[in-house]
Amino acid sequence: MGMSNKVTAILNFIALLCSIPLITSGIWLSKKADNQCVHLFRWPVLILGILLLIVSLAGFVGSYWNRQGLLAFYLFSMAALIVVLLILLIFAFVVTRHDGSYIVPGRGYREYRVEGYSSWLRNYVTESENWSKVRSCLAQTDVCTELSQEYSSADHFFSAHISPLQSGCCKPPTICGFTYVNPTFWVNPANPTSDPDCLVWSNDQHQLCYGCKACQAGVLGNLRKEWRKANIALIITVVVLICVYIIGCSAYKNAQTQELFRRYKDGWA
Repeated sequence: MGMSNKVTAILNFIALLCSIPLITSGIWLSKKADNQCVHLFRWPVLILGILLLIVSLAGFVGSYWNRQGLLAFYLFSMAALIVVLLILLIFAFVVTRHDGSYIVPGRGYREYRVEGYSSWLRNYVTESENWSKVRSCLAQTDVCTELSQEYSSADHFFSAHISPLQSGCCKPPTICGFTYVNPTFWVNPANPTSDPDCLVWSNDQHQLCYGCKACQAGVLGNLRKEWRKANIALIITVVVLICVYIIGCSAYKNAQTQELFRRYKDGWA
């Protein structure tokens, strides 16, 4: 194996390692309750991580055993993957740039407004047909029952840093002035007309605030929070892959030049 092919093999091994955080991030995202219910956001990172693993393996095999066809496939496919990753990264950054959260005095958690998020994300998630499916899906998860198991007193709950999804879907808005009984059971609202969600709230554990605007905002807040974390893995992966690809192209070109020179010498001899 020539020096250029050795370099390419090492670079492909690095690219293969880059697929691990991408796959890990994809699995982490796919297991989150909101992503399980908003299917569009569940699989892209995981699928791209698996594709990167396959392409890197093809490149490693092609460079190690000098299979020019596999190397050409690797270079073309890796370029396409880098472009797709860049598009996904830019898209994720744009749609998660706006933050609809606001501070609630005397509470450790924040509450959320639908209007604070990007119009594309807001329209996709809260569109009536999509939201009815998301709402039914959320009601079947244990995202709210976990609160009752974890927090036993009002003080403990009010100082907690619960997720946007739990803040929006599992309790009524603070402005309604409900009296705390437990994290998912509230009574006697002091200001029932202060927000339309005050009248939507139900102590039925299958209803809670899943029909509230606050719940839609909580889902958006959770998606934003999780995808901004995933963006870190995407940024690192894209930067490393671009560097690997540039060096790999140079090594591939050198290998082709060496092969032509060898054939020329053999023909001359």
